Amino acid sequence: MGIIVWLIVGGVVGWLASIIMRTDAQQGLLLNIVVGIVGALLAGFIISPMLGIGTINDGISVATFLVSLGGAVVLLAIVNLFRRGSVR
Repeated sequence: MGIIVWLIVGGVVGWLASIIMRTDAQQGLLLNIVVGIVGALLAGFIISPMLGIGTINDGISVATFLVSLGGAVVLLAIVNLFRRGSVR
């Protein structure tokens, strides 16, 4: 059941992050899911311990969703920095 939650939340988080970073036209559904899951993992290792907020594995809440979204936005910013030379 956990993998299904990861895929659904990862897709939504990746889609919202791509809209925020204005890369939505370049990404498809699969890439949105990958960005969402990897961004959530990134946030789970870095942001969650600093803020004391759980991860998506602990339960879906507004705080865990926002932490995952923040991780996905940071991931897209890093990818854009290497790809284009600027964050946006």
